Amino acid sequence: MMSIRSNPSPAAAAPPQEDAWTTSHQRLLPHWHSVSLSHQHPTLPISISRVNQFDAARLDIEMSAMLKEQLVNVFSLMKPGMLFQYEAELDAFLEFLIWRFSIWVDKPTPGIALMNLRYRDERAMALGGNVRSGLEGPGLTVAQKMWYCIAAVGGQYVWARLQSFSAFRRWGDSEQRPLARRVWGLMQRIEGLYKTASFGNLLIFLFTGRYRNLIERALRARLVYASPNMNRAVSFEYMNRQLVWNEFSEMLLLLLPLLNSSTVKSFLHPFSKDKSSSSKEDDSICPICRASPTLTYLALPCQHRYCYYCLRTRCAAVPSFRCSRCSEPVVAMQQHGSVVEHKPHSQ
Repeated sequence: MMSIRSNPSPAAAAPPQEDAWTTSHQRLLPHWHSVSLSHQHPTLPISISRVNQFDAARLDIEMSAMLKEQLVNVFSLMKPGMLFQYEAELDAFLEFLIWRFSIWVDKPTPGIALMNLRYRDERAMALGGNVRSGLEGPGLTVAQKMWYCIAAVGGQYVWARLQSFSAFRRWGDSEQRPLARRVWGLMQRIEGLYKTASFGNLLIFLFTGRYRNLIERALRARLVYASPNMNRAVSFEYMNRQLVWNEFSEMLLLLLPLLNSSTVKSFLHPFSKDKSSSSKEDDSICPICRASPTLTYLALPCQHRYCYYCLRTRCAAVPSFRCSRCSEPVVAMQQHGSVVEHKPHSQ
């Protein structure tokens, strides 16, 4: 006989436990988190050197100063003081040129480029994206570039002109014009608030390493590294030349006080090529000061003529002083037409 095995009906199966769903949820929750995080691209925390950012700003200032110096030299033949009247316009023009050929064309300024930095739109990074090193991100938008020019170039020019105009008109000392006095007080308050805000931004920058000034913070233009790996392309030729020159100068400073100039001259005198001219040299002038002696003294025993003060000071300074004409040791000195005066001994 064939036995027929019947399958149990769903109704006959044992019901699941009451906490089965809770247990399955807790078991699958870590796997769900790992899957959800794999599809996200979080912004990697990066740290940009604060020293590099400050050095970049300093280099930009020095670059502007160098350009200004060259431009001033072009107008050096103009009327003195004429260029001083347009100093604010000159500074604004140079800042505009740097902005036009760097930030406007998506290039860093010279100082920022030397520090391997670039501007990044931090607002775009908040939306997420493909992040691998933390340095990715688009540059500044056209609106950010325009506002940067308006604030950094136009704002500084307007403020500098307003300050010079108010100082020339003496708004702060005006007592008969209360409106000018109020405008002057308002300018002082604005300047104080700006300096206070700049100081607060500096403290925040030192803590977080973001946004060197208020303009960058307002535009959310952050400086990041342009390249993760920067090759150190340094030429040591100039450094070696400086080291050699420094060592040579230190050696000269050490040896020159030990050398006697008259001894060196007497040593080199036999090797001099111009012996004929020295033999025919006029004996009526002092060989030290090259002038006619006002108080003539003779060096003994060679009896060559000297000024009294020239011969006296040389004999007092150098115990073994030799005549500048014949290199013979001077043992005494005598006034022309008087008795012998022995050479003074240095103490």
